[in-house]
Amino acid sequence: MFNDILISFGLNVSEYTIQPFGSGLINHTFKISNVNQAYILQQINDSVFKHPGHIDSNLALIKQYLDETSPGYLFVAPLKSQTGKSIIQSADGKFYRMFPFIEGSHTVNFLQDTREAYSAAVQFGRFTRLLNNFDINKLEYTLPDFHNLKLRFSQFEQALQTADDEKLKQADDEIKKARGYIAILHTYNKFTANSEIKLRVIHHDTKINNVLFDDRQNALCLVDLDTVMPGYYLSDVGDMMRTYLSPANEEEKDLGKIVIRTDFFRAIYKGYMSEMGTILTEAEKKYFIFSGEMMIYMQGLRFLTDFLNNDIYYGAQYEGHNLIRAKNQFKLLEGYINAGPLFKDIITGVDKELLATTNDI
Repeated sequence: MFNDILISFGLNVSEYTIQPFGSGLINHTFKISNVNQAYILQQINDSVFKHPGHIDSNLALIKQYLDETSPGYLFVAPLKSQTGKSIIQSADGKFYRMFPFIEGSHTVNFLQDTREAYSAAVQFGRFTRLLNNFDINKLEYTLPDFHNLKLRFSQFEQALQTADDEKLKQADDEIKKARGYIAILHTYNKFTANSEIKLRVIHHDTKINNVLFDDRQNALCLVDLDTVMPGYYLSDVGDMMRTYLSPANEEEKDLGKIVIRTDFFRAIYKGYMSEMGTILTEAEKKYFIFSGEMMIYMQGLRFLTDFLNNDIYYGAQYEGHNLIRAKNQFKLLEGYINAGPLFKDIITGVDKELLATTNDI
């Protein structure tokens, strides 16, 4: 199956074992290994990423920049084939790329303690900081409007017009919640219209399994870089809030298990701001807490919209799956907003710690 692909990278398929690898849902990933070496082979899902070449171009430009400005930074870029290409199209039209396997590394699917959250937040902050002077105009948008809340709300309104009556009845409570939180959309619009807000090089998918850890649970580097493109820092921070703060993930049906762990908020803030505290503008910093509101609300809207559209985007493993996901996210959003005063106190305390650390240097 992969013979031609491996040959293009100078590998003999008979000398390697090939196994499915990781838990990603978008791209198909495999570990290619023998006793001496290992690689990661990934098939790009071109039904999601319509222009795989854009991903390849972005990563090549970023690698070149980091090699020149931060040569010690571990950036896991695709390897080049024997013909100098870092993306290969197979005979059946599929697109593949090969990565080095980082020995001694592993991924985490569920956060166990605040150290992991802190270390991951440091890595995401460091990535954007190191690329602070990179010309973002050189980058392609691999997923245009990926985190455009205005568009997601518009798609939700369109779904309300086309959904059947039974769907609308089943989702009545969530529809009311979606409309009830519309102030988040208004705040987002003010944020994006502010000239002091900068577009930055952002990862856009900060789930914990997109970070490689060593055996001591220190974050080594970031992976799954397909969504790296220009964006607002809110995307990375907000996605960490959405996926790190509750011990229950977006698939949890028991809404009572969805709680906010404020110590994880502290870990995220301290880790990210230890890297980005001197980079973000004062206007940007004011929206740090809002980042979680925006991303949780947007994901709730997307699940609700997909339910109303008969599960055409995310699919469904059981009847009402996306409605349950929407309920889950709106419950998380409620808890997040209620914790706002505590978050402000945490930020004040951590800022004093970081300032004291800076003054001691």
